Amino acid sequence: MKKDDCLFCKLANGVIPTNSIYEDEDFNVIMDVCPASKGHALILPKEHFDNLYEIDPEILGKAAKLAQKVVTHEKEVLKCDGYNLLQNNGEVAGQTIFHFHMHLVPRYKEENDQMLKFAKPEISGEEIENLCKEMKMN
Repeated sequence: MKKDDCLFCKLANGVIPTNSIYEDEDFNVIMDVCPASKGHALILPKEHFDNLYEIDPEILGKAAKLAQKVVTHEKEVLKCDGYNLLQNNGEVAGQTIFHFHMHLVPRYKEENDQMLKFAKPEISGEEIENLCKEMKMN
């Protein structure tokens, strides 16, 4: 199902023109208009899913395979040194458009100051063990 008021539904389905680098029946891969680096692309499902919690597992699997295909190709073309694959869920996690999408961000040695950084809270070994027990899945 597509959502009429969703910008990414419109981009994924060609309602709004994009710089598309790949398209099939399930996805459109487009260049990000506000790139974090040269070659930054977005994988957009053509169907609407707000986030990772709601996406159809089959489509999610296809998105992961497509990400591998695209970054392998882009690494050859762009001669980048590495890649970030980012997928944000919820406003607090940085999601600004509530349509599932994956960022494919090439990284270059000369742009090392642009590396993705995470906060490093102080957590003791005991706290980590307790979290592990709470989070353990069967």
